[in-house]
Amino acid sequence: MSEPPELAAVAAAFAIEGTWLGAERYGSGHINRTYVSEFETPQGRRRYLHQAINRDVFRDVPGLMRNIERVTGHLRERADRGGLAGRWEVLELVPTRSGAFVHRAADGRSWRTFACIEGARTYDVAPTPDIAREAARGFGRFARDLADFDPSRLVESIPRFHDLDGRLARLRGVTFEDPVGRVAIAEAELESVWARVGLADDLRDVRAGGGLPVRVTHNDTKVNNVLIDDDTGRAVAVVDLDTVMPGTLLFDFGDLVRTATCPAPEDETDPSRVFVDFELFEAVTEGYVGEIASFATSTELESLLLGGQFITFIIGVRFLTDYLEGDAYFPTSRPDQNLDRARTQLALLRSLERYEPELRAIVDRHRGG
Repeated sequence: MSEPPELAAVAAAFAIEGTWLGAERYGSGHINRTYVSEFETPQGRRRYLHQAINRDVFRDVPGLMRNIERVTGHLRERADRGGLAGRWEVLELVPTRSGAFVHRAADGRSWRTFACIEGARTYDVAPTPDIAREAARGFGRFARDLADFDPSRLVESIPRFHDLDGRLARLRGVTFEDPVGRVAIAEAELESVWARVGLADDLRDVRAGGGLPVRVTHNDTKVNNVLIDDDTGRAVAVVDLDTVMPGTLLFDFGDLVRTATCPAPEDETDPSRVFVDFELFEAVTEGYVGEIASFATSTELESLLLGGQFITFIIGVRFLTDYLEGDAYFPTSRPDQNLDRARTQLALLRSLERYEPELRAIVDRHRGG
């Protein structure tokens, strides 16, 4: 195993009884750096996830951690009541030796630790409709288990996270300033964005009509944020709770559509390979709606497809803005990667628009409309 030299000291700050065996980098997330460590404990070998919280993104670390404590506590109470068949697990925060859930390292970074959930894996892209369905079912159950949790008890871990008007204003500003000289390269993408700003009005209209309550939502429902059981192929846990905060079910369904219904990777370089796959879309819709139908309003169910278009658009705007700003937010491993990410989102949005009647028919069939 390989790890940064300070990680052993970080792990030692948490209440883990056993002998440290080492650690290595874990996952493909854009924001926090994550490592998985292994300990020899009295109960056998155990693994733990250590994350350095990105304080540039999460300015209110105490508020963020209170969110996670409260949400996991509520989910654990629900799971402990039982009554449902099958395996279902909840993330477990490991306290520090002083009883806190955050350790401030010598270099000033804030670290937290979770116990690993074993016997399950994640997928960056859904390889089959079954995996897409299970990821959606997992997020649907997550929403259902939190349907009776008061969203006012949570802070906005990233304020105005899905504020399209604010995101567009920032894009206008960076387009005017052109700080790294990339605007000319992205003219076609900018034109595509400005042609679709009406999506902000569409969402406002739905909200103004009522029936779109504020709920506790995950707000980052990528396929790789659900653990899938190695043996059964069933969803067993929802992870990455940093963006759990007040929101709408439309956003969670929307990010599922964005990440689970297109067979191409998020940074695909060939836009012709980017499209909504009907079989994957049906699987996602079946899995998610099957879990939320018991408590969702008719407006929420009727507007799910708008959520898919809205989130795909806003993530495209964010990738494009970051590209024009010089790749300050989303890490890149090659030139123009964030531009390719933006192009992929916009290509998927065009596909969602083109096939809207067919996709709406799928949603209607599963919501009973």
